[in-house]
Amino acid sequence: MSERSNRRVLLIDDTPSIHVDFRKILAPEPVQTAELDQMESALFGSEVKAPSALFELDSAYGGQEGLGKLKWALQENRPYALAFVDMRMPEGWDGAKTIEHLWQDDPRLQVVVCTAYSDYSWDELLDRLQAHDRLLILKKPFDNIEVQQMANTLLTKWDMTERASLQMNHLEQLVQQEIDERKQLESQLVQSEKLASLGQLAAGVAHEINNPIGFISSNLGTLDGYFKQLQEMLDAYRDAEEAIGSSERVERLQQLREQVELEFLREDIPLLIKESKDGINRVGQIVKDLKDFSRVDASEEWQWVNLQQGIESTLNIVANELKYKADVLKAYQVLPDIECLPSQINQVIMNLIVNASQAIGPERGTLTLRTGQADERVWIEVEDTGAGIAPQNLQKIFDPFFTTKPVGQGTGLGLSLSYGIVKKHRGEISVRSEVGVGTTFRVELPIRQTKPAG
Repeated sequence: MSERSNRRVLLIDDTPSIHVDFRKILAPEPVQTAELDQMESALFGSEVKAPSALFELDSAYGGQEGLGKLKWALQENRPYALAFVDMRMPEGWDGAKTIEHLWQDDPRLQVVVCTAYSDYSWDELLDRLQAHDRLLILKKPFDNIEVQQMANTLLTKWDMTERASLQMNHLEQLVQQEIDERKQLESQLVQSEKLASLGQLAAGVAHEINNPIGFISSNLGTLDGYFKQLQEMLDAYRDAEEAIGSSERVERLQQLREQVELEFLREDIPLLIKESKDGINRVGQIVKDLKDFSRVDASEEWQWVNLQQGIESTLNIVANELKYKADVLKAYQVLPDIECLPSQINQVIMNLIVNASQAIGPERGTLTLRTGQADERVWIEVEDTGAGIAPQNLQKIFDPFFTTKPVGQGTGLGLSLSYGIVKKHRGEISVRSEVGVGTTFRVELPIRQTKPAG
C-alpha cells in the first residue's frame, strides 16, 4: 500500500445493476472538459466541479468470487478496507457465509450488509457472526448520499485504526527494545559485579597467602644457613677420622657415609633449598601480579600506570591458559605511563588474551603482543594464529551475548564489557580477521584523560 489512505472497496452482489449504481456513486468516470464546462455554465455555474473517483471499487458477483479477490489483494499487499456484501445470493453462499470466510482471511476488513428483505433476522446474523459491534446494515433501495457517507466514515475509521495499530506496534517495538537494553545492562552489571567480587576475593586470598609465603621463605633461609653449618661440622668430623686409633670405627664411619650417600646429600640438599626458594619467589610474584591485576587494594580512581607492567601481570595470571596452547611473542615499544582505571584495562587485556588462546585450535599456535605510541595515544595489539572470524560475524563481535563458542562455553559478554571499558576511557577497540589465518584485536587509549568518564 502507498502512504495515502486506503480507498479500496469490494462489492459482492449477484445483481449487475447494483454494481452499476455503486460505481456511479463511489467511482464515477471523469467527465470530459468541454462537457463539464457546458454543464457548469448551463446548470450550476462555474464553481461546481465534476466528481472525481473517490474510491477504488472492485466487483464480485458471488461469495466465492469475492473471497478469491480478497485473497489476491492480500497477496499483493493491497488489502480492501471495506466490503459491501449482499445477504441473498443464489449460488449457495449467502451473505453470512461469505462474511465468515472473508473474516477468516482478513479479520480487519469492515463489512456492510446489503439487504432488501425484512424477514432476515438481524439479531440471528449478529449472533452467528459474533459481530454485534462490527457490522453495519444498508437497506435496499439505498440512498446515494447514504452510501457515500457510509463509505467515507468507514474508510476513515479504517485509516485511523491502521495508524493507531502502526503507532502501537512502534511503541511495542520501542518498549521491547528498552527491555532488551535493560536486560543487557543488567547482565553487564551482574558480570561486572562478579568480576569485582572475584577481584576482592583474589586480593583477600593474595593477602592470606602472603603470610605463609613469608615464614616459609624465612624458614628456608634459616635452613640454608643451618645446613652450611652442618657441612662445616661434617668436614671437621672427616678431618678427625685420622686421629681415631680404631680401624674398625673408621671403617664403620666409611660404611655409614656410603649407606646414607653423604656426598650426594651434601650436593643435593642445597639444590633442593634453592629450588624451594625459587618456587616461593614464584608464588610471591603471582600473588603480587594478582594484586596488581585486581587493584582492589587501591581506590577505583584514575591513576597513572605502566601499561606494560599490566600486560606482564596479566600474562602471569593466565599463564596456565597459555602454556599448552601457544608460544607468546612480545614486540613492545617504550611507552609513557597512561591515565586509566588499571583494573579495568587489565580486564580488557585478559579478555583479549584468553579469547586469543581459545581461538587457537588443537595444534600449538602463536600469540603476539605488540605495543606502540601514535601522537597522544598508545595502542596494544593481541594477535593469534587461530581459526579467524567469519565476515558476517565481525559486525556483531562486540554485541552483548553474541558468541561463536558452543553453548555453555561462553557468555558473550567478554568483548562487550571490553568495548564498554575502552569507550569509557575515550579509546577505540577494533578487530581484523581472516578465516583460517587468525585475528588481531587492537586497543587504542589516550595517554591523558582530559575529561574522565564517571
